Amino acid sequence: MAQSQASPDPAARVQASFAQQSIMTLLGAGLDVVEPGRVDIVLPYRADLCQQNGFLHAGISTTIADSAGGYAAYTLFAPGEDVLTSEFKMNFLAPAKGSRFVASGRVVKPGKRLSVCQVEVHAYDGEQATLCVIGLLTAVRVTPR
Repeated sequence: MAQSQASPDPAARVQASFAQQSIMTLLGAGLDVVEPGRVDIVLPYRADLCQQNGFLHAGISTTIADSAGGYAAYTLFAPGEDVLTSEFKMNFLAPAKGSRFVASGRVVKPGKRLSVCQVEVHAYDGEQATLCVIGLLTAVRVTPR
């Protein structure tokens, strides 16, 4: 991964942007790891975020995965640039059942306009992790007007 694109203090920029995402506050999600090209988001289990069988809802899994991938790309952007997702594809590998969920985003291919990221969501039961979701996300570098 090319770290030459990393901006000064990407962790502070990610934290400031993340704080503005009211959906993350609503879900109770928080940042865990923020490094150039990598972001992890943690979501504690909540029954009201689950589907009818007690598993974390797929929409919630993809929401935290989307943010983890987008912010992973964002860590490599310059100050004043922002990020949007242009597409993602997720594969659901196992039911998301656990006491906490960790969405990880990692930049696979940074670009001038588009960055490709791998995203994963693991469900944790104690220290036992189950890979529940894996996917690819394309993040777009944008300059707000």
